[in-house]
Amino acid sequence: MHSFYITALRAGIATAISFGLFGQTVVIPTTAADEVDKFPPYAPFAVPYVTVAILGIACIQVALAAVWMLLTMVQRDALFTSRAFRWVDLIIGSSIVATLLAIGVTVHLALTDIPSPNDGMELIGALGAAVASVGVGASFAMLIVIMRSLLHKATDLQTEIAEVV
Repeated sequence: MHSFYITALRAGIATAISFGLFGQTVVIPTTAADEVDKFPPYAPFAVPYVTVAILGIACIQVALAAVWMLLTMVQRDALFTSRAFRWVDLIIGSSIVATLLAIGVTVHLALTDIPSPNDGMELIGALGAAVASVGVGASFAMLIVIMRSLLHKATDLQTEIAEVV
């Protein structure tokens, strides 16, 4: 892969991690506090949902860090080695954790009677977003598992070719 593309991808990863940190430290807690100020019955739900949101972003950041390491391996032409599986497994694990967090939110929203300032449409929207997050997270985890098996086959083939040569 051309070094320009690797540099561009790393810049994107660094930007995404930076925005995630900003969201974790400023946006999510501030938004939760504003919502509680507007509608005090949300207060018991603020800390758990803020915690889950921060952990979800942390899962994404862990996966991005693993992609950074895989880019380093591509740059060094060492992707088809057993070390790459650590980073791919980390991506799979972080996506599974994020999906489990989304499942927990989905179940909580579906089974808990959360008060609503209006007609409850915001809760239906939140439930829909949580269900979509579960679907996207599970699909992403399955895709990376498939990609891992392809990496395994490619690694085996490269090892076999290296033995022949």
